[in-house]
Amino acid sequence: MNQFRPTRFEVLPTIIKNLLIINGLVFLAQNTFGGPASSFSIEDYFALHAWQSELYQPWQLITHMFLHGNFGHILGNMFALWMFGSILENVWGPKRFLLFYFLCGLGAAVVHLLILSYEFIPLSNEYQNLLTLSKSNSPGFADAVIKYAQAHRIPLTRILSDNKVSLSTPGLAPELMDLITTYYNKTINTATLGASGAVFGILIAFVYLFPNTYIYIYFLFPIKAKWLGILYFAFELYKALENSAGDNVARWAHVGGAIVGFVLVYLWKKKGNSYL
Repeated sequence: MNQFRPTRFEVLPTIIKNLLIINGLVFLAQNTFGGPASSFSIEDYFALHAWQSELYQPWQLITHMFLHGNFGHILGNMFALWMFGSILENVWGPKRFLLFYFLCGLGAAVVHLLILSYEFIPLSNEYQNLLTLSKSNSPGFADAVIKYAQAHRIPLTRILSDNKVSLSTPGLAPELMDLITTYYNKTINTATLGASGAVFGILIAFVYLFPNTYIYIYFLFPIKAKWLGILYFAFELYKALENSAGDNVARWAHVGGAIVGFVLVYLWKKKGNSYL
């Protein structure tokens, strides 16, 4: 099946419709009940947190898929979900599509957490070393702080300048450790949210099943699905490996969702499903 040729086609099938509604309602709740004045943080409880974080809860592996950061984030994800997901649901039926959607989202979350855990190993070890040095008033504490700040992009020089202190200021170690702890907790407790991992799985499944179907970029520029999928996946993998400091996108979740989606459709097709 190289191109999608619909016979009986629902523009808004059941699962897609309900996913759009649920994501919209959750986004409305985020913006209604969230904010600095709120005593309850939806993101703290339901967005995905690293295993090392005190905010991590098992249900976040699923619930993070229904939260989004801003209007552009949810709009992009929901448009892609409808554009590619509605075709897959029409082909597979609601049960198989829903299973596929959640497996891709779950797989994306696990890949993302594995990469985070690996990246947090040196961060955690170095932080524990700093704690030990600060408590023992070691003369090497100041040098260790400088190295830690440089390694983890903490603007130490600016912060010290704003407070008119230097690393040689007597008795500075406790305050300096408090600063480092603030940045450490902020990093460890960073939340990941969005349906992007599951949506990438859906995109890759569509590309695998209908590689020669034309997709119109910005509704103007035609490109075959297989080339769009290859280029998009290559871009996400490159950005994930680059690990740019200013990039707040969970690239490994995208890569993970795409890999899980590909493996699932490959295995299903290998089993000889007639509609694959």
